[in-house]
Amino acid sequence: MSPDPKTQPREFLRALYDAAVARALPAQNTERYLPAPPKGRTLVLGAGKAGGAMAAAVDALWPQDAPLSGLVVTRYHHVPPAYRAMPGRIEVVEASHPVPDAAGERAAQRILELTEGLTADDLVLCLVSGGASALLSLPAPGLSLEDKRAINKALLASGAAIDEMNCVRKHLSAIKGGRLAARCAPAKVVTLLISDVPGDEPAVIGSGPTVPDPTTCADALRILQRYGIDIPPVARAGLESGAFETPKPGDARFAGHQVHMIATPQQSLEAAAALASAAGVQAHILSDEIEGESREVGKVHAALARAVAHRGQPFARPCVILSGGETTVTVRAKGGRGGRAGEFLLGCAIALQGQPGVHVLAADTDGIDGIEDNAGAVVTPDTLARAAVAGMKTSEYLDRNDAYSFFQGLGDLVVPGPTFTNVNDFRALLVL
Repeated sequence: MSPDPKTQPREFLRALYDAAVARALPAQNTERYLPAPPKGRTLVLGAGKAGGAMAAAVDALWPQDAPLSGLVVTRYHHVPPAYRAMPGRIEVVEASHPVPDAAGERAAQRILELTEGLTADDLVLCLVSGGASALLSLPAPGLSLEDKRAINKALLASGAAIDEMNCVRKHLSAIKGGRLAARCAPAKVVTLLISDVPGDEPAVIGSGPTVPDPTTCADALRILQRYGIDIPPVARAGLESGAFETPKPGDARFAGHQVHMIATPQQSLEAAAALASAAGVQAHILSDEIEGESREVGKVHAALARAVAHRGQPFARPCVILSGGETTVTVRAKGGRGGRAGEFLLGCAIALQGQPGVHVLAADTDGIDGIEDNAGAVVTPDTLARAAVAGMKTSEYLDRNDAYSFFQGLGDLVVPGPTFTNVNDFRALLVL
């Protein structure tokens, strides 16, 4: 039974978040998509924030008498405790996210090496979730890891959308953009995906290491130019010449491959909506594909909540407004702490102007907002008043991209720890 939304609004919103996360856990969503064991061996390869939990689920479900081995890379501290304490047949290693490190580079190289000698009798299970773009950090020929790190940092600070960032990442990689699957030929490849991107496009999730890539080197160049991102001469030469082009749809090496979406943002929003409805609160899902500058998206959500509070339009009170997707943060100042959820909430709080009866939670479903230890935070009707009493000027925190410090100072952070899954942003606005 969920907390009473009228007397425990903060706890009620947290219960909605927990329901959304639970719906996306690999242990609940993997079994129906597993193929039968092949004549040959089964190799498990993968990357992403949910990688450790996906590996643990496959290991538990795969027949004990059937050969199983492999390597999956996940973010630091994102291996489920039980699998860390008692490792199974699939090796799970950790690396840095969102900026790549040498551990991710080593893991990506090892994953490629494991594809050597595969035959048509073998099966490759690829486990891909959000975060794979940074965790599979094997640079294209001629590029160094430091080159990739610098470009990645610039992309993260630019405000580019996730599909734009991943287009660039694919073309500067030796493993992403379908290259991993191409290396697995002639084995059959079955990819299990947990989506963290608007539209659930397989070629965008984790930069699509196992699916053909419809984008081009020319697309990557246009994106870099659009955001004023400088790249090394060897990278520019590879893109301009087409030497860094990715495998395209129709490539024979993808014949017979299967792709299954085992968890999506929409499914998680629906799980939260079902819990709200069971508590007697009408739930309205705006979209699972919302993009844009986080603070601006926050203002739009606030305007909608105020319209409901003042006029009962377009929804009647009490209700909860849910949305997902992947917003962006354009970094305007150095030294600020926080991520997309916190930035959204600052913009939302300022626009709400202390609107009575409106409570908001925004959090990343992987449990980490940006690079901090929180998933997000909550906004209450007295957020701005409490900040003023504490001498905190909300607009100044927003100006320096410092949402973490703001909500930490108010005791309003949401800190669940790593959730071992990732279906991206979760936002819930309760209007009483």
